[in-house]
Order: sequence, then C-alpha cells, then structure tokens
Amino acid sequence: MHTDAGIVLRALADPSRRAIFERLARAEAPVKDLTAQFDISQPAVSQHLAALRSAGLVSERREGRLVYYRVAPQGLRPLVDWLAHYRSFWSERVERLDALLEELDE
Repeated sequence: MHTDAGIVLRALADPSRRAIFERLARAEAPVKDLTAQFDISQPAVSQHLAALRSAGLVSERREGRLVYYRVAPQGLRPLVDWLAHYRSFWSERVERLDALLEELDE
C-alpha cells in the first residue's frame, strides 16, 4: 500500500477518530465542543486530533484562547489516489471474470 494512503487509513481506523473526523467534516469546532459531544476525555480528544493532524486530515486555527479544528480535504488525496489505482485494477479483473463466465455458459 502506498505509504501516505496507509497513514490516512491508520488514522481513520480508530472509531473515535473517525467520528471526530466526520463531525469536523460538517463544521469546524474547538476541542471543548468535541469533548462535550463525545463520551471521551479532553486529553483523548486532543490525542485523536493530533493523530488526525499528523495524517494531514485536519487543520487548526487559533482564535483567542480557543483552537478550532476543521477537515483538511486535501489530506484524503493519498487515499483517493490509491483507491483510483485499484478501481481500474478491479474493473479489469471483473471484465475478465465476466468473459470467463460467458465462455463457461456456452
């Protein structure tokens, strides 16, 4: 697997991280709002955000004492590229399987 795609997949493999990512896809939010929304501690939310940020999936901006997080759509590019590569791979394999099945039916 492409290294960058693997990083993205590992970051999104955790259910809590994935839920935070999906929440941030709707609108940016500060840590305190995310902590209130999920049944996990503030340090755990911060750790999940750090992992998402490290994978390039979220970005942050400061406003006074608050740090707001939002999805960084370009962070999904390695995964999209990896899937696109295999989509053509599987399309070709499915076409071959269809042809083989047609031959067997004759």
